Amino acid sequence: MAHFYLVDDLTEAVAGSTVTVTGAEARHAVTVSRVRVGEQLALGDGRGMVVRGEVTEATGDRLSLVAATVTAHPRPGVRIALAQALAKGDRDELAVQAATELGVDEVVPWSASRSVSRWEGAKVAKGTSRWRAITREATKQAIRPWAPEVLDLATTKHLAARTALGPVLVLEPTADLALSAVDLPPEGGAGSVVTVVVGPEGGVSPAELALFVDAGATLARLGDSVLRTSTAGPAALAVLSVRLGRW
Repeated sequence: MAHFYLVDDLTEAVAGSTVTVTGAEARHAVTVSRVRVGEQLALGDGRGMVVRGEVTEATGDRLSLVAATVTAHPRPGVRIALAQALAKGDRDELAVQAATELGVDEVVPWSASRSVSRWEGAKVAKGTSRWRAITREATKQAIRPWAPEVLDLATTKHLAARTALGPVLVLEPTADLALSAVDLPPEGGAGSVVTVVVGPEGGVSPAELALFVDAGATLARLGDSVLRTSTAGPAALAVLSVRLGRW
């Protein structure tokens, strides 16, 4: 299945019905991806519904297919969130893209004290919109039934308060505890969110580490090496995906 596109609503789709896509998503499929009548492709709504079928119309800004299968994929009981510090260049965006491909459920932009990049004023909305566009495209590339939610820009206090939702794991190279050994919610547990906090290139400051620990967060290391901010989050997601039985 080479093509996957996201649409707003698939609630009325059933096997044998015709599903039509219009607008920018259809134009991209027809003019950029060169989707043609007779090809097989998939449509998703980013909320668990996936329709697979054969294309019956591909013209201009209109794409239709006859649904062969309609599948509702359940949301993971234990969700994984990436709290990614804003970073210079495109390192934070690379982390968000890779994390989406690896199955992250929530992405939280974090304005850390050592973040060189800053979202202020109009940059807040622009940056959030950019991250949402990145997660959308990565969701399509990975053919994910569930698209991650990009939350609003968070402060350190906001992140620390997420201990009420589940474990908050702060990646810290000097931590005694390995990420592979931290306590996690049971595999079948529902409603919990495991939040992985990744600092900027300069690391998480001592004051921020203290705030996290006071709130009940856990400091954990990935290994003996120090990873870049664009690599640490995706690496942690791979570890957690194995431990939570996703992989």
